[in-house]
Amino acid sequence: MDEGIPTGDDLVALLAALASPHRLRVVAALAGGRNYVSQLARDLGISRALLQVHLKKLEASGLVTSTLEVSEDGKALNYYEVVPFAVHLTPAVVERASATLTL
Repeated sequence: MDEGIPTGDDLVALLAALASPHRLRVVAALAGGRNYVSQLARDLGISRALLQVHLKKLEASGLVTSTLEVSEDGKALNYYEVVPFAVHLTPAVVERASATLTL
């Protein structure tokens, strides 16, 4: 990124990642703090398998990160948290970003 303006490819990835109601709900849920997959799936009322698909997309776009931890009882827990981000989308931002598209 240059001067806070995303590249065209970064902007496409960001908007695609946020273009799902499920992914918006995941980001909203994680905005309150990190959580592990099973609990997050219960909180959102979706299957862990479906949640994993959405978390992978969010992680690939850089909106969330994950950390694998082992609980006291030996269970592996994959915690996710939101990476702070801000998007200020204007026609000028889109114009500059589109000039760098490689997709």
